[in-house]
Amino acid sequence: MQGRYDLVVIGSGAGATTAAFRCRAAGWRVAIVDHRPFGGTCALRGCDPKKVLVGIADALDQSQRLRGKGISGGEPSIDWRQLMAFKRSFTDPVPNRREEELAKHGIDAFREHARFRGPNAIEVGNQTLETRFTLIATGAVPMRLGIAGEEYLATSTDFLELDELPKRLVFVGGGFIAAEFSHVAARAGAAVTILERSPTVLAQFDQELVGWLNDKSAGLGIDIRLKTRVESIEKTRDGFRVVTISEGTRSVVEADLVVHAAGRTPDLETLDLAAANVSQESGRLLLNEFLQSTSNPAVYAAGDAASSGPPLTPVASRDGAVVAANMVEGNQQRPNYQGVASVVFTIPPLASVGLLEDEAQRRNLRYRVRHEKTSDWYTARRVGEDCSGFKILIEDGTERILGAHLIGPHAEEVINVFALAIRADLPVSRLKEAIFAYPTAGSDIAYML
Repeated sequence: MQGRYDLVVIGSGAGATTAAFRCRAAGWRVAIVDHRPFGGTCALRGCDPKKVLVGIADALDQSQRLRGKGISGGEPSIDWRQLMAFKRSFTDPVPNRREEELAKHGIDAFREHARFRGPNAIEVGNQTLETRFTLIATGAVPMRLGIAGEEYLATSTDFLELDELPKRLVFVGGGFIAAEFSHVAARAGAAVTILERSPTVLAQFDQELVGWLNDKSAGLGIDIRLKTRVESIEKTRDGFRVVTISEGTRSVVEADLVVHAAGRTPDLETLDLAAANVSQESGRLLLNEFLQSTSNPAVYAAGDAASSGPPLTPVASRDGAVVAANMVEGNQQRPNYQGVASVVFTIPPLASVGLLEDEAQRRNLRYRVRHEKTSDWYTARRVGEDCSGFKILIEDGTERILGAHLIGPHAEEVINVFALAIRADLPVSRLKEAIFAYPTAGSDIAYML
């Protein structure tokens, strides 16, 4: 055996580094292993670079919405190469910074593939690391779809590295990736088609508000096809042919790029979990309430690899903190996912926290709904946004907020107030008596309640 550690972390994203730093602060000898550039999905291939693209598209969109209201002059447009260069100014420095930070704290870093060679042994390159504990924080990868020509699908990572934006884009699947990237691409001049096999897109969000967003998307020229199954993807001289079936009818969509947007699954395949007696089922780790493997107590998981909470960066960070505490102090902490907000960074953004109406009904909860379109409210009208509104579920008796669903300017920020209220069990009265800065989107909250 070469290299003895208290903890070996597989992965270098938010959950991985949170746990590594906390265990190192406890005096442990820690190593991090990742075959990809250090930094994880969010910083390099997800949230952060995506938001850079969305920010530029939003600036363009706002200038267009305010034409004739004080904005004049030449028509602005997105220069894709400049946008990619701007995006890389955020992502390119991350791996070196992360490795420098790890070295500064005395954490060994290995740029290698990791593979279990026993319950407490991990092969890294040409050596084996012996460890008391292992944390699996490998994130997620696009799920296999089982369609002919699947190998031609580009990933979200590929999209974020495009030097030129293709003229015709097809997204297979109607989740976060399709919604967000389609709003950027359409505003940059691409023709976009979204193919979703179910009757809805963004199923985890309030469907009435999703309908408003779909109308906004259609106005941009985005073609959303529901109940449409992709049968095959074929390579042609000029691009790709995507063969679909919808209600028994076969049709073809021509594309220059076809992007996988149909969901992700924990990235576990290359780890050889069986060698460590780490049980899984249907591609997911079997964990107890402490995020510990049910079959190997020396192994924990965090973030998307754990699939315990929503697949979000703040959840991964919190998982990492919980796991670190449980490894150092013994199993005492359980993750709490109450009041975790989700945002689709379309333009405008769509945000949600807490229960949807059908979930509240299934639980036989008694509640009232506050629901309104707000395109004529000051916050939306000031920036020329015609897609804006909310739906708030308030429990009878307790006056607790059960769920909050927002679309419109600054929804991605305002949702955090509702998330805090849900997590802290604050009644509506506490929010109504708060004095928010005015005029801000936050000052609209009292009128929503």
